[in-house]
Amino acid sequence: MNTILRLCLLFTSFSAVHSFFGLQLSSSSSSSLTNLSLSTPATDNNMVVEEVKVGDTVPSITLQEGLPEFGKKDVNISELIAGKKAIIFGVPGAFTPGCSKSHVPSFIHAKEELKEKGIDIIICIATNDLYVMKAWGEHSGGTDAGIVFLSDGSAELTQALGLVMETPMMPRTKRFTLIAENGIVTQYFSSAEESSNTWAPAVLAKL
Repeated sequence: MNTILRLCLLFTSFSAVHSFFGLQLSSSSSSSLTNLSLSTPATDNNMVVEEVKVGDTVPSITLQEGLPEFGKKDVNISELIAGKKAIIFGVPGAFTPGCSKSHVPSFIHAKEELKEKGIDIIICIATNDLYVMKAWGEHSGGTDAGIVFLSDGSAELTQALGLVMETPMMPRTKRFTLIAENGIVTQYFSSAEESSNTWAPAVLAKL
């Protein structure tokens, strides 16, 4: 009888010890996983790029230009403006009201004055595809006025300039204008306050 009692007590003690250490192991594992989860750094894929400013270099990025008969060619923006006094202006979208009625026409009407002020080339960019940009240039009269319409279809240049405007359809370019001399930004015109701050009259006032 005493032997049976001792065995029962021993079994009870062993079970208690096993349960205790099993619980401790479980808690320790849970705690470790929790700590691991808390200590794992969060990753942010949305890299914030500072908005372009005077003194910056226009990045070496390849855009596309539409050609007749549905042709196309790659155009490196930094190579295109090298050695030139250039105006680059960006718009949210081809054929959109503000861009078609005000922004592009302002540079068409001012082309001769801008040339007299030393501007060698005027470039319009948007994230529309190259065929849309070509059609818009022709329809607006901008191409006939000598404005070069380039597609930033991947928004690579727009992103590099810190001017991405996210929309449900696609990333677009915030409205802007800049003057670059031999690839260096010498004047920057933002639309943050007024869209008209990026139109040709505002640019002429700074030349």
